Amino acid sequence: MASGFFAILDDIATLMDDVAVTAKVATQKTAGILGDDLAVNAEKSTGFVSSREIPVLWAITKGSFINKLIIVPIALLLQLFLPVAIKIVLVLGGFYLAYEGVEKMIEYFFHKKHQANETTEITQEDAALEKVKIKSAITTDFILSVEIVIIALSTVLDRPLSIQILTVSVVSVIATVGVYGIVALIVRMDDLGFRFIRKSGEQGFLNTLGVLLVKTLPIVIKTFAVVGTIALILVSGGIFVHNIEYLHHFLPAWPALLKETTFGIIGGLLMVALITTVKKVIGLFK
Repeated sequence: MASGFFAILDDIATLMDDVAVTAKVATQKTAGILGDDLAVNAEKSTGFVSSREIPVLWAITKGSFINKLIIVPIALLLQLFLPVAIKIVLVLGGFYLAYEGVEKMIEYFFHKKHQANETTEITQEDAALEKVKIKSAITTDFILSVEIVIIALSTVLDRPLSIQILTVSVVSVIATVGVYGIVALIVRMDDLGFRFIRKSGEQGFLNTLGVLLVKTLPIVIKTFAVVGTIALILVSGGIFVHNIEYLHHFLPAWPALLKETTFGIIGGLLMVALITTVKKVIGLFK
């Protein structure tokens, strides 16, 4: 009886060792998209009233966990029974990411920017905008999560189903906790800086560090706004290049980065034109 129990423990330990190895490989394979995920979500999780930053980030994090609870079993089932559907879902998601990226570019270059609300009070309009931004962030996270899960799954297709399930699950948890944990640290940099300043009595190393954190935060946020937009374009372009056979072999002499950027922008422009046209047609019937 005892030997049977220890045999089970030995099997579990062996399984965990295998999962640790496969999860490490899968995480390395998804490192690029995780970096893009961090840039995009850092940009989407900022711009709120200070008191709402953590609640908003927590809402997005919960949405990200729910996304992965939905995606992981569906991805495993599709890989078993309808693998072509995975490519279709990825391409459709790519068009959504391309639209978001190009729309941000158009907004920056051609539309007047509204001044951010500097007050600490939450108006009804702020609350409505907050819900819209949370929904947008969770939707974008869903698309990025699909790619993370698919890439992780592709590294263990030759392994038993139990290894596939555990590996993809571990990578999904690491992706969510890692990305949103770092984002939480970023958005609270100024609070930590102010604490250092108060604790130091406005002198010495802690004061210098606190001032640096406070002054650096706006630069970091602006940087992530730019990097996040670029990431949306590159990720979408990468999805198109790797999942649409014609584009994969089109312009073979071009560097991969240039191809992905070009196709991401073209895809985004097509989506902006389509959605703008649809909105105008719907407006005619109102």
